[in-house]
Amino acid sequence: MATEVAEQPVESTGAGIQTGTSEPDAAQHILGLRERINEIDHELIALWQERAALSQQVGRTRMASGGTRLVLSREREILDRFREALGADGTQLALLLLRAGRGPL
Repeated sequence: MATEVAEQPVESTGAGIQTGTSEPDAAQHILGLRERINEIDHELIALWQERAALSQQVGRTRMASGGTRLVLSREREILDRFREALGADGTQLALLLLRAGRGPL
């Protein structure tokens, strides 16, 4: 026996942007918040790319001078900083940042 599932209406602004609400003031507020989220995303991407490039320069400089590929104490310091600030998600974020700068282990 099949059960029918009622379709929920997709709410959007007049421009066709989905906000999840049909209340105009709430929809405008959501759009403003999303605009700021998009700005933050843009900044995060730019910072990520800058950080990775700087980290790669550190690695190249260290190896060109006869140093090691990695400095594990530095990686631990970064992991600890992100974990303390952001919890378990911070550890995962730090691992991704480290990988972006030095490549996979």
